[in-house]
Amino acid sequence: MLSAALALSAAAVARPSLAQTMGDETREHPRIVTAIREMEDAIRYLEGAPHDFGGYKSAAIADTRRAIESLRMALRYREFRDRERREFGR
Repeated sequence: MLSAALALSAAAVARPSLAQTMGDETREHPRIVTAIREMEDAIRYLEGAPHDFGGYKSAAIADTRRAIESLRMALRYREFRDRERREFGR
């Protein structure tokens, strides 16, 4: 269990920040970027917590990771559409 948590933490650290990969979208949607950072912080807090929050800890971590990925996908979509509009005048 600990080795899995360490591997996930290492992957998160190795991953480029959202601002480095999303460019304009992070400036255009700062509240989404802030929400992602806050959720990542909540995950770190939960992972380090000594209790299991009545058995909801692992589900909360998994659900929060899915929410973060959904927000990142929304920003990627927006980036794609904006780039498409600039390149093709759509």
